[in-house]
Amino acid sequence: MLVLKNPIFRDILSQEYQQMEALGAIRQADYPKDTPIFHTGDVTAECGILLSGSIHIENLDLWGNRMILHNIAPGQAFGESYAFSGTPMMVDVVAVEQSKVLFVHLGILLDSGQRTQSWYPKVLYNMLDLSTRKNLAWSNRMFCISSRHIRTRVMTYLSSEAVRRGTMELTLPFDRQQLADYLNVERSALSKELGRMQQEGILTFRKNQFQLLNVDQSLLHGLPH
Repeated sequence: MLVLKNPIFRDILSQEYQQMEALGAIRQADYPKDTPIFHTGDVTAECGILLSGSIHIENLDLWGNRMILHNIAPGQAFGESYAFSGTPMMVDVVAVEQSKVLFVHLGILLDSGQRTQSWYPKVLYNMLDLSTRKNLAWSNRMFCISSRHIRTRVMTYLSSEAVRRGTMELTLPFDRQQLADYLNVERSALSKELGRMQQEGILTFRKNQFQLLNVDQSLLHGLPH
């Protein structure tokens, strides 16, 4: 069962997963493109696992300015910290493509009455591990937007993606406006800076396809030369 490969279900056996389903703790839902999954202020006991499509975690201020905080790709989870803590969501979760989501009801699975179940400590440990890794990902984004300079934000983001993926040829999960929202910069200013970086031989790009050039190979251990 492919879904058991998700970190939330690490070490969970098929029969244990079936027990969770029997409790009504697992369901699937489909979302058309541009459909909200969660709104700011929602309180939920469910976290989601994206099975197909693409999801953005966004913040929209009172003046309508959008910032993309994170991109969720198939196989990744979202909303687990809010589901685990029961606090109102401070973000919007939006399907930016036709998407299928598997929802896991932590309120049911981690209820005190389930503590004797064999899967209970596994789910609890997996949630802690997943939350820790997600915090590291959020910290990486803070590095991207901490600089005042657009070029530094771009290079920080692309460098981290290159190291994470092990390649200098990147397909980004954002179009140009979405990348600007993610880096918290104006789209026109971002486009101009990317053009200058291409002219200077730092990178090449076409739409969301990027290739990093003239990198310091000593800083990119394991990447192809």
